[in-house]
Amino acid sequence: MKAMVIRRISSLTETREPLEFCDMPDPVPEEGEIVIRVNACGVCHTEIDEIEGRTPPSTIPMIPGHQIVGRVVEVGKGVKRFKIGDRVGVAWIHGVCGRCRFCIIGMENLCERFEATGRDAHGGYAEYTKVREDFAYEIPEVFSDAEAAPFLCAGAIGYRSLRLSGHRDGQNIGLVGFGASAHLVIQLIRFHYPNSRVFVFARGEREREFAKELGAVWTGRIEEESPEKIHSAIDTTPVWRPVVEVMKNIEAGGRLVINAIRKEEMDKDALLRLNYPRDLWLEKEIKSVANVTREDVREFLYMASQIPIKPQYQLFALRDANRAILELKEGRIKGAKVLIID
Repeated sequence: MKAMVIRRISSLTETREPLEFCDMPDPVPEEGEIVIRVNACGVCHTEIDEIEGRTPPSTIPMIPGHQIVGRVVEVGKGVKRFKIGDRVGVAWIHGVCGRCRFCIIGMENLCERFEATGRDAHGGYAEYTKVREDFAYEIPEVFSDAEAAPFLCAGAIGYRSLRLSGHRDGQNIGLVGFGASAHLVIQLIRFHYPNSRVFVFARGEREREFAKELGAVWTGRIEEESPEKIHSAIDTTPVWRPVVEVMKNIEAGGRLVINAIRKEEMDKDALLRLNYPRDLWLEKEIKSVANVTREDVREFLYMASQIPIKPQYQLFALRDANRAILELKEGRIKGAKVLIID
């Protein structure tokens, strides 16, 4: 099969083609697994973190991609949930032990043996992929393949971030950065929290205008002060500075949730600029989000279908994955980027 693969850790400032287009062996299902013909795969900033080594692949070469939508073409022994022809999705969570203290209490996202699609097992930048059937999801019919792909990470992790923020209807909420995840979360907020006001902090004018189109009451640059204090915020940026900048806008007792698997090290000294009495005093909090659970994915897919949430996206051919990755790195974003596998 054709695939785009990571063969080495490299900086995107040094190479314009971090992924190699090549032939890889077709996946063969083991017991309990399904093989999927990939139709669409979303592009995520985590792929940049893999390429640049902040969360490196467990083996090389690795096929990245963890927002996968396609059709079942082969099933392994014992498969019961899906049959050939079913449309399914695959998300970041690829496997857990099922026995540790975290798995037992429903926090499988913290499992010490957590495996990620496209990092610890081949992902969706390819014609085919495989997964255990209990880590695949039915895709609501209301969505096309390209529409559904961003829901499997950008949507699900945004939903988890919103839940962890402790947000309540009528409170102000901030979104820091306005890419694939934030443009889905704002639609979720406006539907479920109709009395809340959304404030967006983003580096580019294009992002800020897009946020206004989707219902933000105010938009500003990352370093700006919002006209009103915000009770909670979700940061989706890849660097430290926005975390520091937004804390001055958080209300007493408020919480900032960082929705990022890693922060780029070049900006780590920004954390030292936190001003304790201004930024953390009065029981303000900074909380991280780690991975997603399968329940997060299932719940978000259902809610997205009921609203329904409509993502905006740009389409790329599989061979153009490098261009999609570089545009994401350079901040050329409006909504999500999706590979169409043909």
